[in-house]
Amino acid sequence: MSRKIHIFDTTLRDGEQSPGFSMSLGQKLRVARALSDLNVDVIEAGFPAASPGDFEAVRAIADEIQGPVIAGLCRTIPGDIERTIEALEPAKNARIHTFISTSPIHRRQKLKMNREQVLQHAINGVKLAVAACSDVEFSAEDAIRTEREYLAEVMQAVIEAGATTVNIPDTVGYSTPSEMYDLFSWLSETVPGIGNVRISTHCHNDLGLAVANSLAAVEGGASQIECALNGIGERAGNCSLEEVVMALRTRADHYDVDVDVDTRRLTAASHLLAAVTGNFVPRNKAIVGENAFAHEAGIHQHGMLASPETYEIMKPEDVGMLPSQLVLGKHSGHHAVVDRAKQMGYDLEEDEIEAIMERFKALADVKKRVFDSDLEAIITGFETGTIGPWSLNWLSVVSRVNGETEPSASLTLAHEDGTTSTHTGDGDGPVDAMVEALELVTGFKIKVLSLAMRSISLGEDAQGEANMRATVDGVEFNGHGLSTDIVAACAEALLEIINRATRNAERDRQTDAA
Repeated sequence: MSRKIHIFDTTLRDGEQSPGFSMSLGQKLRVARALSDLNVDVIEAGFPAASPGDFEAVRAIADEIQGPVIAGLCRTIPGDIERTIEALEPAKNARIHTFISTSPIHRRQKLKMNREQVLQHAINGVKLAVAACSDVEFSAEDAIRTEREYLAEVMQAVIEAGATTVNIPDTVGYSTPSEMYDLFSWLSETVPGIGNVRISTHCHNDLGLAVANSLAAVEGGASQIECALNGIGERAGNCSLEEVVMALRTRADHYDVDVDVDTRRLTAASHLLAAVTGNFVPRNKAIVGENAFAHEAGIHQHGMLASPETYEIMKPEDVGMLPSQLVLGKHSGHHAVVDRAKQMGYDLEEDEIEAIMERFKALADVKKRVFDSDLEAIITGFETGTIGPWSLNWLSVVSRVNGETEPSASLTLAHEDGTTSTHTGDGDGPVDAMVEALELVTGFKIKVLSLAMRSISLGEDAQGEANMRATVDGVEFNGHGLSTDIVAACAEALLEIINRATRNAERDRQTDAA
């Protein structure tokens, strides 16, 4: 009988805390819904003690999301654990995930503790968590660089203290597959009581081995994989959820394990996260990239025509990619669009459909054909940004050819209080000019850090997607824009950044007042 591998998703915790991937509360809820639809076993919603925003997000997800276990991360510090207990209170199925570093370099340089002190902190933290929650996970941070016998001692102690899951993370992405297999096999055979709890692996991708190391840990006895959509996370990222799940499924003959993830929703979840965070999925990304099932070489195309199995080890529809490119248009009705969205893995809520149809009709009026990718961009872009207070009423941009005309941008912004403001900015190019105009309207100091643009579908009338990173008064934000006019898409991305900055400043004022 095949054993089950539990999928612990940390997109909203380890993934979200990495540079360039921060999300608003509304965005986190939308990603959490997609993870629930994927049927992951655990959603690590955040680190409640890290900030009021993290606490609010964990509590909101715990209150709304049904099905998966909702986990909150905390150090083995009483205040952290108590804050996590409070954040998880609404959850039907909750897990407290507590951790402390165990490696010599972390004990010496970060914690300033000896072995005995770390061990006691681990035991005390687990006992405090167990008193409030029956599902407690303990992580030995930087376990891979921890002395083997000491790691086994810590694992035995926390299991005796009541931990139901023990995690052996490769925090710095240092290990290799053979080392992972050997360590997990040794721990499985050595630590008393470890057979009665779940053994977890959490691998980082610093050497590009996170997926391979996670699979090796499974072969060595791990029954839980901690991973993230699109492999996002600290530094080079975490083990990629879509890659490790499809490896286990595609090579079931080798691993002989079961995973409950609904793989047909992988592409939809991946692309939603990309739109929310403003980070494109690379074309050559395994499983969910645009080229994952594309074939250009003649010999490959010949083989595919004879039989897809000649060059494809998975079916596109198994990961939520449709083999066809649709043709919807301005005469397509509500039911056709909703049905196509469902085929693509998106179950639209009633309150979303009207707004999505409005954008679809507007796009169909200016395009001859609306492709799957166009529709997906509309759906994933819907409410991925923040709401107000600013909206763009009018924009006019003048670019420069041969230095004869100074680039400028004139725009009118409307505020939710009913006022409007019009300003013109100059710059080295249209985006620079828009930045100056927005600074004049809002009073913010804006510095663009990066701008990436791409075509969503085919043809000269294709939608353009702009993803931008910028600092507003020194604080970094992401923005996402979508339009058949690429300059307008950049303006949308800038406006989202402005709105996020405005809301963030308002939250800070409310916190200070409290």
